[in-house]
Amino acid sequence: MNEIKLYLIRHGITDCNEKNLYCGKSDVDLSKNGIRDLIENAKKIKYPKCDFYFTSGAKRANQTLEILYPKNNYSILEKFFEYDFGDFELKSYEDIKLLKEYIGWIDDKEGNIKCPNGESRCEFRKRIKEGFTELIEYVVKENIKTALGVTHGGSIGMILEMLYDDKKKFYEWQPKNGEGYELTIIVSENAEFKIDKVSQIK
Repeated sequence: MNEIKLYLIRHGITDCNEKNLYCGKSDVDLSKNGIRDLIENAKKIKYPKCDFYFTSGAKRANQTLEILYPKNNYSILEKFFEYDFGDFELKSYEDIKLLKEYIGWIDDKEGNIKCPNGESRCEFRKRIKEGFTELIEYVVKENIKTALGVTHGGSIGMILEMLYDDKKKFYEWQPKNGEGYELTIIVSENAEFKIDKVSQIK
């Protein structure tokens, strides 16, 4: 049995967060408030030191990691990128609430309907699960015991809904900006893994 500690942190606040806009594939920067809050968080939250660091590759994720860990190198794992909202990107609920495409996407229980020119929830789940599995395979192969990634609310929420506790929906699992979770992952000798425990980073 192999135990891994994986820390998943949501990027800092952006202008899109402040304006309640759909923002997934759009590669936006942290806002001034986001930068300020992260600097303050670093004084209060015990962000752990780890053997391996990564981000989704989004500017907001990279900037967050560089503020919290200014001297650390990190890898880019693009499959952890946020949901692709397609034509709904950078729109608010009020902007699109009456569009039939939006209503169809929101009402889709199976998760097969795509945002126009974007992803379906099933595609998003598949991508996130593949990325997570590849990460675990890599850290096991390299004998890495602690890893930390700065990603997105949707990505973190989907990991925990799929692989830990689906009684809570992914949006209920989403941490606040700049906050996140410690995951204890148990890997068996046949390379199967499970998330054994989840706790908030404080």
